[in-house]
Amino acid sequence: MPRRNHHRSSAPRAVATSTVRIIGGEWRGRKLSFPEIEGLRPTPDRVRETLFNWLQSYLPGARCLDLFSGSGALGIEALSRGAASVTFVDQAAEVVNQLRGNLNLLKAQNAEIIAASALNWLDHRQPDEEARYDLVFMDPPFHQGLVAPICEMLEQRNLLREEAMIYIETERSLTLDRLPENWSLYREKTAGQVAYRLFVRQPGE
Repeated sequence: MPRRNHHRSSAPRAVATSTVRIIGGEWRGRKLSFPEIEGLRPTPDRVRETLFNWLQSYLPGARCLDLFSGSGALGIEALSRGAASVTFVDQAAEVVNQLRGNLNLLKAQNAEIIAASALNWLDHRQPDEEARYDLVFMDPPFHQGLVAPICEMLEQRNLLREEAMIYIETERSLTLDRLPENWSLYREKTAGQVAYRLFVRQPGE
């Protein structure tokens, strides 16, 4: 009796993809693919447009960190608009592979991709021995309690420059009451079930 479905069982499962559009800067209008995996939800166009309007005078030349980078929409948008460099951090293999492909497609020369969980990567940073960032994007999975420990580690590892900006995107219901005392809210808005806030780090005394 012939074996059935031999080829089907041995073929790798294809991962569905969607696209995200760069909305400003050098790569304005370019569409990039990202894998459709659980928990990955790119920042919507109108939220990104608002955020980058907030950042327009601050972004050129900025050294950026994109935690939980997912589609890479935030970090790539920053590069498109003149950021000096972006470090992308994500632990999903499909995400990292697609992000690497997208950055190669754009011929981006000033990007670094770290395949690791944000918590583990931050935990291995050595205080006062690492590059410090002007701008951090943080869009973690919802309902997992990641925001407070990530913010604490950014300060503990001394990874932020004085007056650094920190963007945090969360579920609308989340109250941010455990942030570092030297972070001041600069802007905030909501869109549907998402809350997004931009903080500025106050310089030390």
